[in-house]
Amino acid sequence: MKLLLVEDDLRVSELVKRGLEEQGFQVEVAFDGLMGKKMMLANPYDLIITDLVLPHINGITLCQEIRKVWPEIPIIMLTALGTTDDKVDGFNAGANDYLVKPFDFRELHVRIKALLQRFGNEPKEDSSNLSYADLEMDLKTKTVTRQNKEIGLTPKEFRLLEYMIRNRERVITRVEISENVWDTNFDTGTNFIDVYINYLRKKIDKDFEPKLIHTKLGMGFIFKEH
Repeated sequence: MKLLLVEDDLRVSELVKRGLEEQGFQVEVAFDGLMGKKMMLANPYDLIITDLVLPHINGITLCQEIRKVWPEIPIIMLTALGTTDDKVDGFNAGANDYLVKPFDFRELHVRIKALLQRFGNEPKEDSSNLSYADLEMDLKTKTVTRQNKEIGLTPKEFRLLEYMIRNRERVITRVEISENVWDTNFDTGTNFIDVYINYLRKKIDKDFEPKLIHTKLGMGFIFKEH
């Protein structure tokens, strides 16, 4: 497996590179966002790890640039900024997971393996479309419509909606969403899942009837027509 690490802290980059190489990964390092962008455009990688605060091009912009070229490549964002808003910004830019510094290398390794396993072994869809009630999702063009009106979603909102449709009419816990949409363990100290649920509600439910996303107090959420 070939990984790209974009990290301007020489000590951190050396430690992460050495640790991953000891686990059998091939690791290439970029020390700023611009170099990371050039390397990403020139080489195919199995996974990209990027810091948030970088010279020349920050991690958010780099993430967006990666998604234009490699929409399916798993991305892990490393940063010392750990607020819910920082995490939301990273996920909106297309990151699949978020690890706050300082971190235990074993946790990074576990998250890398989980992402590679999901992206490498995820079964192909028999159909390019998902639908429920009057809502339609086109998995190829990444478009969503309701009552024939197109709804703009961020990559993470799209992934969350896809998961909810596939698991419709049953209660989905926050832990389950965290593990299957964000590929991480749910941190009870943050509310980023509820933040994204609210984002999704405003886009697919606010101006439409019937409402599809419902909260089950103390349990989670359920996606159903009534």
